[in-house]
Amino acid sequence: MTAISSTTARSDVPAHSGATNIPANIIQAFTPTGALRATINLGNPILATRDASGAAAGVSVDLARAFAQRLGVALELIVLDSAGKAVDTVSQDAADIGFFAIDPKRAAGIAFTDAYVLIEGAYLVRNDSPLREIAEVDDPRHRVTVGLGSAYDLYLTRELQRAAITRAATSPTVVDTFLQTGTDVAAGVRQQLEADARRLGGLRLLPGSFMTIRQAMGLPRGRGEAAARVLADFVEDMKRSGFVAQALARHGIDGAAVAPAAGG
Repeated sequence: MTAISSTTARSDVPAHSGATNIPANIIQAFTPTGALRATINLGNPILATRDASGAAAGVSVDLARAFAQRLGVALELIVLDSAGKAVDTVSQDAADIGFFAIDPKRAAGIAFTDAYVLIEGAYLVRNDSPLREIAEVDDPRHRVTVGLGSAYDLYLTRELQRAAITRAATSPTVVDTFLQTGTDVAAGVRQQLEADARRLGGLRLLPGSFMTIRQAMGLPRGRGEAAARVLADFVEDMKRSGFVAQALARHGIDGAAVAPAAGG
């Protein structure tokens, strides 16, 4: 999927019902169009997928609905197929909140909360590859395929000093692109790579992880510090209450951990 699609979902509360003493000006900061517009990135299967009906579902969708309920407003889901598109949409004020891996490059346009989930980034190779360890990847003989604009792309662009990077259109197409173009390594969400290895065969993951992704919520930086604090407090409440852990369990997500409390 490459096209952007949008759906509208109403939170199950009347307007402004259930808001936890949030001032009207803060609610307005989150809803300049009258509804809370949340980007949902289907490129990260840990956080969002489509259910049997084709609707977006997952941990990020649950959090978006819960935040809309806290504000007491309607929710509009803007469903996208890559992290890069979600970052651009929020940075350009075309959405009000989103779900992203924290990265300093993205922070120019997005104010991040602390992390709510920790996710492992892994490498995948062909069974006959001579590569056995993560430390062996950064070599001028190797090409690494990542999803364009993903957290892995941003991180590896900074960290890999010798290996070349090639980019697939989206994170879910990384392994297919890696096979089609004959590169040496595919990089991405461990669970996505494991699923692709089972689907295609002849592939294996290198042991360990090359990074831990700190997945957070964020809003356009121009919405102000007070709105950013409200969103940050919401994320801490969702971790502390068990909401995030319950959402991970409800959606059958293995291999992702609830992030510790901010400052912990």
